[in-house]
Amino acid sequence: MADIPAGDAEKGKKIFVKKCLQCHTVEKGGKHKVGPNLNGLFGRKTGSAPGFQYTQANISKGIVWGKETLFEYLENPKKFIPGTKMVFAGLKKKGERADLIAYLQEGTK
Repeated sequence: MADIPAGDAEKGKKIFVKKCLQCHTVEKGGKHKVGPNLNGLFGRKTGSAPGFQYTQANISKGIVWGKETLFEYLENPKKFIPGTKMVFAGLKKKGERADLIAYLQEGTK
């Protein structure tokens, strides 16, 4: 299991706006864009947001999104889920990943 530092949700929101908002929304009832709406992300199985067309790779991954799985995924999405259509290269810095996850924990409820 990854050693996940404490994150700062305010810093995470800035990262989300800069790197994620182009493809994702977080609010309840938000529309899917290139990527799925992330509301209710924590505790949801990969490839299961209603109404979004996922790759078979995402559907078949079969993990549940949580702090640990997101921390690993956000470092290198294509390595974590080979065949995903997500084009984001990832966040290499642990602190940035922790900040983004802290924001997502608040913003996707």
